Amino acid sequence: MQFETPPYRPPSEAYSLLVRATRNCSWNRCGFCYGVHWNRNKLELRPVEDIKQDILAMKALAAEIIQWADKIGYWDRIDQVAATNGVLWLTNDGVKTAFIGDSDSLIMKTPNLVEVLEFLYQTFPTLERVTSYARAKTVLRKTPEELKQLHQAGLTRLHLGLETGDDELLKFIDKGATADEMIEAGKRVKEAGISLSEYVILGMGGEDRWREHAEGTARVLNAINPDFIRVRTLIVFPGTPLYEAVERGEFKQLSSEDVLREEKLLLELLEVNSEFVSDHVSNHLPINGKLPGAKENMIKQIDAVLDVPFSLRGGIFQREEDA
Repeated sequence: MQFETPPYRPPSEAYSLLVRATRNCSWNRCGFCYGVHWNRNKLELRPVEDIKQDILAMKALAAEIIQWADKIGYWDRIDQVAATNGVLWLTNDGVKTAFIGDSDSLIMKTPNLVEVLEFLYQTFPTLERVTSYARAKTVLRKTPEELKQLHQAGLTRLHLGLETGDDELLKFIDKGATADEMIEAGKRVKEAGISLSEYVILGMGGEDRWREHAEGTARVLNAINPDFIRVRTLIVFPGTPLYEAVERGEFKQLSSEDVLREEKLLLELLEVNSEFVSDHVSNHLPINGKLPGAKENMIKQIDAVLDVPFSLRGGIFQREEDA
């Protein structure tokens, strides 16, 4: 039972069935992305029949685990047997969530992606959520009708990398989209009925544009009002264009304290009804909550750290677990 799986996925999809519909990235030029360094392979669209065969192989694996659990008297603890065998996506009640990768599955032709979605639900009728990454420019290439077709076929959530709402920074990191295009893409996803996660990179403004980064990002997010705002703290990977910019002195990274000040300003400027989530190991603090209600408390959490002398903070800046 061999099948391909995506090499990466959002932290929120850690326990999801992983389906590989495409290989590599359709853009692969973002200046901060480690993929630019280690993966220069071009985008590949996998044949629909190959994707279906992978889904059937996963179904066969699930059936084998269920059969084994029943044989050893663990019929009511299928999830434990599955996890012991490295299968995190099988629960006692079947498969609940799935993620379609790699980094921009929406680039597939709409009829093909619809076919994959429908087959996935037919094979695993217990599914409640199917998600995927997408680029803003790819979203904009789909008509509103196509996006609605994908939603009706079962695409429940899209993860989009906003990173920043500052046009100068978007150009600097070669994101391939403007702030206004990010807004339009986000709005189209929501209008189609698809849940939307927007990703923001804290520290992306560096010392020179941290305020513009926070203000521009808040403007874009306020215009979109996404379901989720997921933050990550900038990591500069060796071999990336951003790393080279740091080496040349063209980009100066923020200190941990200044990243928190930037995050505080972002929170202060947000006027959304969104879940604000720090669900990545890069984040300094586990700032989580539903906006606008939790805003005051989240800002207080940041202030509580900034008000403590650095020498007394101890393990404040520890990695949190993936959520």
